[in-house]
This record gives sequence, C-alpha cells and structure tokens, in this order.
Amino acid sequence: MGDFSSLGLSDWLVKQCKQLGINRPTPVQENCLPAILEGRDCMGCAKTGSGKTAAFVLPVLQKLSEDPYGIFCLVLSPTRELAYQIAEQFRVLGKPLGLRDCIIVGGMDMVSQALELSNQPHVVVATPGRLADHIRSSNTFSMSKIKFLILDEADRLLEQGCTDFTKDLEVILGVLPAKRQTLLFSATLTDTLQELKSIAMNKPFFWESMSETRTVEELDQRYILTPEKVKDAYLVHLIQTFTDKHDDCVYKILIATDVAARGLDIPTCQVVINHNTPGLPKIYIHRVGRTARAGRNGVSITLVTQYDIHLVHSIEEQIRKSHSWNSLLVHRNIISFVFLV
Repeated sequence: MGDFSSLGLSDWLVKQCKQLGINRPTPVQENCLPAILEGRDCMGCAKTGSGKTAAFVLPVLQKLSEDPYGIFCLVLSPTRELAYQIAEQFRVLGKPLGLRDCIIVGGMDMVSQALELSNQPHVVVATPGRLADHIRSSNTFSMSKIKFLILDEADRLLEQGCTDFTKDLEVILGVLPAKRQTLLFSATLTDTLQELKSIAMNKPFFWESMSETRTVEELDQRYILTPEKVKDAYLVHLIQTFTDKHDDCVYKILIATDVAARGLDIPTCQVVINHNTPGLPKIYIHRVGRTARAGRNGVSITLVTQYDIHLVHSIEEQIRKSHSWNSLLVHRNIISFVFLV
C-alpha cells in the first residue's frame, strides 16, 4: 500500500491528512482516488468504517482548489445525521481552502437554508426531499455548473421504494449539468447498484472490497441469549456492567437502532448494543460498524431472544463468522451469557 502522494494528491492535502492523523490510504481510498482524479465516474463498495467518505472528499477538494467556484459539488445523503457527518469531513479537510459548505436537510428553517444556497457555497450536502423542495420553490441559486454529484450510501438512496422520493431525485437531476462526475459509494452492493454500473457514462470505474467478512477484524462480536419477556431487564443490567463504583460510565456506548445504522462516524465509540437482533444481515453489519472504525478496536453486543436464532444464522452466513452456541454458561452475572467469536 502506497501513501497519499503516490495516488496523485497535492502536497497541501497530504499535509492536511497527516495533521489529522490520516497517514496511509485505506483500500477503498487507494483504489478509487486515482480514478476520480482522472475524471472518471466511480462506484465504490466497501464495508462500513473503511474510509469511504474521505475517498470522495479528498479528490473533490483537490479539484476544487484548482478551479474554485460555487456550487461545485452536491452530495446526497439518505439521512440528516449522515449529511452532518459528511459536511464535517469536508470542513475539516478543506480548512486550508476556506471551504464554504451548506447543509440542506429537513427539520431546519427553509428561509435561512435558501439564503445559504443563494450565497453559492462550494459544497452542498443534502437529503433529497428538502433539496427538491428548495428547487421547486426558489430560483435564487443554480446547480447548472456543478462538477461533482455524489450519492453516499447509494443503495439506500436508490432503494427507498417511494414515489415521492423518486420524484425528488428526478427534480434534482433535472437541474444538474449532463457533463459532470458522478460518484456512488455504498457499504453493500445491491441489485440496483449492479444495474447502475452500466449507466455511468464518464469512463466508469468500479471497485468492491473482496474481503471475506463484511465486518472488520478489530470488532469483537458478542451475543447475549435472553428470554423475550425480560429483554429490557437484561439491557439495563448489561449497561450497569460498564459503570464503575461511582456510577460513572467508563465506556462510550451506543444503543443502536436503524436510524443510527449507516455512515455515522462516532468518535471513540467503544461498544454498540443491539437491543433487538436486526432482521437483515446488512443492517447488522451497518449497526455494529459504528464501532471499531479507522483501525480502532470495539465490541458489539446483540440481545438475541428465542425467536431470533434464525436471524443470527443469517448474519453468520453473511459475515462468515460462526459462534459457539453450545458454550452457554448460566450464572447470575449477565456477562456469563455472552458468546465470544
């Protein structure tokens, strides 16, 4: 694996990465960065926590530094939480440029958002519904000259199965220039994304992580078998095991739901607790991927009821890791119910 300079990044960006502790590119960055810098469309699929966001932020910043104007880049995100996360990476890595970004998501004041858009920020990060509302109701900004369209967590964006969502996307695409770079990034390769591989027009480049497992090695995955009726009591007891004698929590714990299942980079999150066993393996992968990111260690604990065993088998098949269910030891301490990988 080379360094960022060998991938074609400018010295100022390499220096900025080092200042932030990013010294070596991850596989998705190493493979996708050169293609994007060459001007090619790109589709990158890699497991969560693999550095996908920086894989598109870095080349966009380099191209922006060569010809700065606004609005230069549009990033579409399926959730407002992920939108804020993406904008933060642009802001931190693009600080030497004086980067101006704008977040357009629901739940915020439309008038102030419209004012931000009219000031022509370099990067707009948006959820499709709110951005489409602005396009329909305002003519104070233009996206006719953008260089980059990026769909992050593209499988979720394209598989909403919602007529309103499809209409929103059509509205957005209708105001974008035909000549642009389109970048799609996702943690999972779905049938919808497979179809799009033939649609990208500008010398499309495709890369998918070929790792045997879909979770990182630094993640310690555990299960707790619990009767359905007392699951909440087990959760409370479990959380108490992470506190010290002064009743202070000595670990940063995330109790994950589907809302927090994608794209969020929560600094130093050490433990992810699944209160329920996810119904789909890919949802499990995304949830537990909130920890053990960027080479750090982490633990995931999933509460499994008697009705969830088949779901765990599906997860094991997907991530290609099995657990020794016969090693269950029943003691008063709840941690005795934990299965180690």
